[in-house]
Amino acid sequence: MVDSALITWSDTEQVIAEEAFSCAYGRAVQSVISTVRREADSINNAEALWRLHDYLSTQRHVMEGRFDFRLDGILFVFASLVKENLLDLQELDGLDADKIAKIKAMSRF
Repeated sequence: MVDSALITWSDTEQVIAEEAFSCAYGRAVQSVISTVRREADSINNAEALWRLHDYLSTQRHVMEGRFDFRLDGILFVFASLVKENLLDLQELDGLDADKIAKIKAMSRF
């Protein structure tokens, strides 16, 4: 278990974390956009339209929960994003080796 209260972040690490977070968020948004475009092209009735609406509502809820940039929990967020292939560990180069090791270990579960 990671005791996030004991983890300190340098200014440089915070910038790296913010940039990686932003890239992962952008990838997630692009994935939703791709799905919406694909699904929108096949809408031919009200049921399909409301299904797309429900998908968007669900994705907004999921993304708002997943993309929470608070340093006290960001290692968990990064591990989840790595696991979901929205973030590559190389994008975190420059973070303390212990932080990367924790992210890598948590992303395996």
